[in-house]
Amino acid sequence: MRVVFAGTPEVAVPALEALLASPHEVVAVITRPDARSGRGRSLHASPVKERALAAGLEVLTPSSPKDPDFLARLRTIAPDACPVVAYGALLPPEALDIPTHGWINLHFSLLPAHRGAAPVQHALISGDDLTGASTFAIEAGLDTGPVYGVMTERVRATDTAGELLDRLAQGGAGLLVATLDGIADGSLAPVPQSTEGVSLAPKIGVDDARIDWSRPAQAIDRLVRGCTPAPGAWTTFRGERVKVAPLTTASADVLAAALPGSETTLAPGELAVTKRAVLVGTGSAALLLGLVRPHGKKEMPAPDWARGTRIAPGERFDDVTDEETTHG
Repeated sequence: MRVVFAGTPEVAVPALEALLASPHEVVAVITRPDARSGRGRSLHASPVKERALAAGLEVLTPSSPKDPDFLARLRTIAPDACPVVAYGALLPPEALDIPTHGWINLHFSLLPAHRGAAPVQHALISGDDLTGASTFAIEAGLDTGPVYGVMTERVRATDTAGELLDRLAQGGAGLLVATLDGIADGSLAPVPQSTEGVSLAPKIGVDDARIDWSRPAQAIDRLVRGCTPAPGAWTTFRGERVKVAPLTTASADVLAAALPGSETTLAPGELAVTKRAVLVGTGSAALLLGLVRPHGKKEMPAPDWARGTRIAPGERFDDVTDEETTHG
């Protein structure tokens, strides 16, 4: 089939690579316009645009898919299908009607679970043991179209959202090509999504990534892994933000070495420091901090941060100080 691929971030590149290596003809690519990023705020092309240009493909970068010139060009190209991976813009009805076989989206969840912009993050935060990817026909609703195919992926105990998404992007690329194969030879028809098991996965904002240390350790672990690498889980210490990388459960030996006398637990958010470890209390078990990133500084091992900060006994994350009240 003649296809026009739509995608923007790095996670969409494996699917484009798989399509370029398939029997299908990629005749053009649609991606978001160049965006400003980095310290210099200079314009940068999307990862998909860079790969498409390297392959000698025509690249369409409409400011909106409603743009009349874009729609006219897409009609002229007359694609058989438009596969989509994380394009990042809502497609209007007039665009949906152009390709003969419609727009086929690769979504990183087992639909109807986790419909929305952040399915992998929500799968981890929710504590799912199994996730995957689905291909479906795009329609007017949010990820509600009928499903062509699925692949499954086990969630590992130490997975971050970035690691899990990388695996799903690679496996999902094959699923997308197989879906187009089935559409092309007529062997595959979409099946309506179940009305049961529906859940939503809206974008995770910075406020959503703030750690509540009174919650159980398992819930905090899931939140931190689900927010790694973006937007990054965080807390406050002495009125300033500290980003926190994935944590681990503190062993009994480490806990005993960190707590003086008869103390056996840490209050939620309370810190305990040894030469080689920094522990933090939660609503259940104590956790061991790994890497932290203080405000305005580079990421560093928690013991290095603790030594430089000179944490006093009994100090804790999220203490309400005068400074935090003023600037927090």
